[in-house]
Amino acid sequence: MHPDLLETKIEVTRKEIKHLYIRIDRSDGRIRVSAPRRMSDAAIHEAVHRNRAWIERRRQRIAALAPFRPLVLESGASVPVFGESKRLEIAEGPGRHCVRLREDGVLEMRVRAGTNRDGRAAVLDAWYRAQLRYRIAALIRTWEPIMGVSVAECGVRRMRSRWGSCNIRARRIWLNLELARRRPECLEYVVVHEMVHLLERGHNRRFYAFMDAFLPNWRAIRAALNSAPPD
Repeated sequence: MHPDLLETKIEVTRKEIKHLYIRIDRSDGRIRVSAPRRMSDAAIHEAVHRNRAWIERRRQRIAALAPFRPLVLESGASVPVFGESKRLEIAEGPGRHCVRLREDGVLEMRVRAGTNRDGRAAVLDAWYRAQLRYRIAALIRTWEPIMGVSVAECGVRRMRSRWGSCNIRARRIWLNLELARRRPECLEYVVVHEMVHLLERGHNRRFYAFMDAFLPNWRAIRAALNSAPPD
């Protein structure tokens, strides 16, 4: 085993899958492997060893990324909404928490008096989630007839190390909540990427050929998206 890899714990999850997948956790650089249930430990370690060059390149890129900085959730602060900076105004009072994007471009948040930063973040995340679900549904409706696939279900959740995931058997797609802060083309790229997995499970030549056909500029979008990690 490569000496750099010996120093890193490899987290293995066995699943009902045919192929092995390797990813690097952005938070701690740990190697996380999804492997077929019957694959031996020796075969898994050999696969990691064969991919050591890619692993080290991936770690170096992650290490170069700027650390996550939590949003300032005070009136006058800037909040990202699909790649655009919006000025935040917070109003305290009775009633339900809510967020709305006004016609003047101001993001207005209404919260009960005394709501702390964590509470405000939860209110904003709920609004982000609703906006994402609306846009994702529209994108799926657009791409399904083009790609000839059908998505049974799509959800949004916070992910530490992925922009999206696809359960091929269930035809279920999950998208990272952080995409609500990124440009619309980034969201479309991730949706298309996960939908292509319904045509090709692995990241191989056939997969990338589909990506080239459906979204020719996907590499540039991916580079921009990965210039900062999921928060």
